[in-house]
Amino acid sequence: MAMNKNAVLAWATWIMIFVGLALIALGAFRYDEVAGWGFAAVGFGFFANAWVFNALKGRV
Repeated sequence: MAMNKNAVLAWATWIMIFVGLALIALGAFRYDEVAGWGFAAVGFGFFANAWVFNALKGRV
């Protein structure tokens, strides 16, 4: 199955959204200390990267 650049960026966007959600969930439900804030911050960073990948679709 051949994928073009837009399909690769679409898959990367979805994977980063799922990983971001998982990290935010870990920070909210698993870790009660300061580490939870770090997990949530990294999760929001994954959302920011997914937003950039989504914006690049069709332009690369």
